[in-house]
Amino acid sequence: MKALVDLNIILDVLGRREPHYGASAEVWEAIEVGDVEGLIAAHSMTTAHYLITRHLDDKRAKIALLDILKVFSVAGVDQDVIQDAVGLGWSDFEDAVQMAAAARAGVDYLITRNPKDFKDGPIDVVQPGEFLALLRAPHE
Repeated sequence: MKALVDLNIILDVLGRREPHYGASAEVWEAIEVGDVEGLIAAHSMTTAHYLITRHLDDKRAKIALLDILKVFSVAGVDQDVIQDAVGLGWSDFEDAVQMAAAARAGVDYLITRNPKDFKDGPIDVVQPGEFLALLRAPHE
């Protein structure tokens, strides 16, 4: 199974943000132990750096980014992804880029706490708890 993880899930874990930390941390762990192939969109890394440096110095922010890269692969954001995102016609372009990157990377799921932001996309969108239930379900 392969999933693109929205930045809000990663920030839940790094910042231990309640009440979301538990399920988000379980998703992170499933990826870290290899139960799932996890990706983060390339543009989410720049946003993560910006947000993390609001709370930590630049050196510690870069360590946090390297920690993310130890667990997650990066889904590319190139010209094709941008064109696909524009083609979705969504009002929130950043969400469209997430979805287009997920689709181009061939993931099975996009995991986010905001599934309503991604409706009508080409990839199934689930919240962390839903994803964990799918992961734990018996496979035939």
